Amino acid sequence: MATSDDEEERLRSVALQNAQSILVARRRAEEALRKQSEWLRITLASIGDAVISTDADGRVTFMNRVAETLTGWSQSEAIGRPLPEVFHIVDEATRQPGESPALRALPEGVVVGLANHTVLIARDGSERPIDDSAAPIRDDSGAPVGAVLVFRDVSERKGGEEAQARLAAIVESSDDAIVSKTLDGIIRSWNAGAERLFGYAPHEAIGRFARPATRSPSPAAKPITLIIPAERQDEEHEILARIACGERVEHFETVRVSKQGRRIDISLTVSPVRDAAGRIIGASKVARDITDRKRAAEALQEADRRKDQFIALLAHELRNPLAPLRNGLQVMRQAVSDANAVAQARSMMERQLGHMVRLIDDLLDISRIGQNKMELRRSRLLLADVVSSAVETARPAIEAAGHELTIALPPEPVHLDADLTRLAQVFSNLLTNSAKYTERGGHIWLSAERRGREVVLSVRDTGIGIPADALPRIFDMFSQVDRSIERSTGGLGIGLALVKGLVEMHDGTVTAVSGGQGKGSTFTVTLPVLLDNPEPPAAVSFDNGQKAAGPRRRILVVDDNRDSANSMALMLKFLGNEVLAAYDGLEAVAAAPEFRPEVILMDVGMPRLNGYDATRRIRDQQAAPAPIIIALTGWGQDGDRALSREAGCDGHLVKPVNLPDLEKLLTELEGAAALRE
Repeated sequence: MATSDDEEERLRSVALQNAQSILVARRRAEEALRKQSEWLRITLASIGDAVISTDADGRVTFMNRVAETLTGWSQSEAIGRPLPEVFHIVDEATRQPGESPALRALPEGVVVGLANHTVLIARDGSERPIDDSAAPIRDDSGAPVGAVLVFRDVSERKGGEEAQARLAAIVESSDDAIVSKTLDGIIRSWNAGAERLFGYAPHEAIGRFARPATRSPSPAAKPITLIIPAERQDEEHEILARIACGERVEHFETVRVSKQGRRIDISLTVSPVRDAAGRIIGASKVARDITDRKRAAEALQEADRRKDQFIALLAHELRNPLAPLRNGLQVMRQAVSDANAVAQARSMMERQLGHMVRLIDDLLDISRIGQNKMELRRSRLLLADVVSSAVETARPAIEAAGHELTIALPPEPVHLDADLTRLAQVFSNLLTNSAKYTERGGHIWLSAERRGREVVLSVRDTGIGIPADALPRIFDMFSQVDRSIERSTGGLGIGLALVKGLVEMHDGTVTAVSGGQGKGSTFTVTLPVLLDNPEPPAAVSFDNGQKAAGPRRRILVVDDNRDSANSMALMLKFLGNEVLAAYDGLEAVAAAPEFRPEVILMDVGMPRLNGYDATRRIRDQQAAPAPIIIALTGWGQDGDRALSREAGCDGHLVKPVNLPDLEKLLTELEGAAALRE
């Protein structure tokens, strides 16, 4: 029987063995835990995401290298610090401090993922957008003993998203149509610009064919022709074939059709669309509406063509008077003793010169109207006086063609606020136009009718008429209905444009109607009338431009064109004046002190010394009394008149000068000078 001592020794031995076994098991467990912890550390250190763990109080217990890089804190510096100090975040939109998901995971004991546009502010102040989430760490009993925070830098992804958003916004807001298609022609995208341009909403276009299908369509893609005209289907097929080969099509001009059936001129730029592997899977098209540009280009081409025609016609029309003028000079030279022949030649030359002057005046008038530089000299006048003046001007052309003219005016006086000369020019142009385009022995009617606050005047004829397609442009510059007729009758095709401009300056309207070729034409002018009835103005007198000579004067004529200077000097001498001619500015400056002219007619464009500078030098000579200096030039725009006035000229006349106009201007200037004295 064992003693108690033996039993005690046995128990002690067993206890020792158990302790040794427990110690070995603990060491094995600790080693396993160490290995597991090391594996976990290595794992967390090697993953691409940043990881931070905390204890139950929210203090940092671990950081991997990615977390160190993103936060700017080393693990040794961060351990033991409160998490918000190391992991400093703000809301991207509000810039308010953000709540770490780890600090929510601890008390709530749940996984927390935040998609709140978080921005991490590193230790050095740099910022980067991140995605973050956290989960609680639990012990064996399930109690939370800490939290693990996982976050990643999403700068590249955010940049891509922002770039994609910007691109989408640009595409959607573009005025151009931007469309993508598969290589089979199935529409995959359709922006707002495409909807505006072609009229189809996205749901009407996406999934459809822009052209007839080349294969059996899927149920979702109906084989309809959407925007490509039937005659251009092959063109679209060729474009997609080029895209499939990697080509890019730029600025290809073609035609498309809108939902409403309107044909649209467009410019296409087509580029290949590639997948991630670089394979071409479709085409991206940018279509721009160039309808207005095409029309503008066509209009410019038409204007250029008409300009060329006009220049050729102008040369023709200006040469026409030159031949009889030269012939007349020959007659006058050879028939000195035949007074009747000389008179006939002179009369013919005056007519041809007048024709040339009218051509040039019309050109100047239409230019002034186009530049808004023409000024009307309005006054209260009678409609009857306007008609009388117009008929007087047009009657030679009407009588020469053997036409019958019928005039019908209202019985009561009609008063207008108008420029007599310009308004008479309107109706003389219309009457002359009718005379020109009516076969010999025709009939022309000029009638007027009072309608309330307006008076309606019409000029009707039995002439060649106006084709329907020409009516819309009949009042355009250089418009000519029949070039063969125009050439035979003379004119530049600006008369009706001038009529329209002058009528509109008088706050009126003008229209044209015709039954067609050979059925005559009617031009109707509507003008506002004055409603009050003042005393009739004094009758307007018209003369033939041959006024009596004025008082005897000492006149210096300055012109580098010797023929022009000598002929003007000769004419002024015949009228009883003492005249000296100078042929450039320097001669004029030298002659002025000795000749002491009362009047100087000064050409502007001269060699050696131009007329402006010559005028200034003569003024500087302080001759007493100071002469009246009138610029006599071919330049007649407002700017030219301003230049002559600034140089010291008292007046400005445009060549060829009309003697009554010169006499009238001299009388006015001499009167003004007398008043100053």
